[in-house]
Amino acid sequence: MNRDILLKVNHLKKHFPLGKGKAVKAVDGVSLHMYRGETLGIVGESGCGKSTLGRSLIGLYQPTEGEVIYGGRNLKDMNEKERFAFHRNMQMVFQDPYASLNPRSTVAELIAEPMDVHGMYKNKQEKMRAIVRLLEDVGLNGEHANRYPHEFSGGQRQRIGIARALALNPEFIIADEPISALDVSVQAQVINLLKRLQKEKGLTFLFIAHDLSMVKQISDRIGVMYLGHMVEMADSRALYERPFHPYTQALLSAVPIPDPDKEEQRERIILKGEIPSPIDPPSGCTFRTRCRYSMEACATMAPRFQEVGQGHYAACHLYDSDVVDAGKRQKILAVKG
Repeated sequence: MNRDILLKVNHLKKHFPLGKGKAVKAVDGVSLHMYRGETLGIVGESGCGKSTLGRSLIGLYQPTEGEVIYGGRNLKDMNEKERFAFHRNMQMVFQDPYASLNPRSTVAELIAEPMDVHGMYKNKQEKMRAIVRLLEDVGLNGEHANRYPHEFSGGQRQRIGIARALALNPEFIIADEPISALDVSVQAQVINLLKRLQKEKGLTFLFIAHDLSMVKQISDRIGVMYLGHMVEMADSRALYERPFHPYTQALLSAVPIPDPDKEEQRERIILKGEIPSPIDPPSGCTFRTRCRYSMEACATMAPRFQEVGQGHYAACHLYDSDVVDAGKRQKILAVKG
């Protein structure tokens, strides 16, 4: 995989004002980078800020603070022409294939719309040939071009959504929970389709989901979000084999294991309480109210997002030597584990 950085995000925040000085802190200081040609999976419970992060990156939401740097250019510094080109290079596949397609438009019209906006083809014949190629790329055929969305199944509609995202030959695609509304068997087909398209077209994916077992199948690296913060990020295999953050450990303990003996022997971590409100999150570490390792420092200091292993990052005081030394950490894990 090419290790050139395509996208860099610095301390991104997206707050939705509610009035009287209050706001929903949907994304609250996320930093990350993405390599060209990789798939970065973003996981977390509903309401953690995954989709808001994706929509802020592509420009559907204007960030409250922070920087989005794409191809070495800061989005804030782009002029109108540069931003127009940026939107051609970055596209999105939405969660609901039933709501994201205009029921009054044919499949050909849906796919042609971004082509027309960007003036990609000189005549209708050339454009139609491109539409047919895109439909074939996603496992459909030219006969489907003149049909309407209601004539297709959920999986087929999502394939149409993917074809529309590919219409401008982008290099970066944000897939916002693209399989959550589909049957399990269809989910696997869509995952395999995305992996094939990535290999054929050299695409970079930000794959947003809450199903950790599916994210593992497609992602090179995985980031875990909780209440607007990135709490852990690592290579896919490393995250599953040795999760550091207590929240990640709890999430992975809920993923079924096909081996009955291993499933029976492993510990199931049950999180206490409910997710706090993003309007008034806890002080210090936002996860402390549900964490079994919570200590005094967690209430007063926000943990640093720092490297805890090679290429493995976590935001937890347990792994900060300025807060907890190795001996104390072992005692905490032994007593509360």
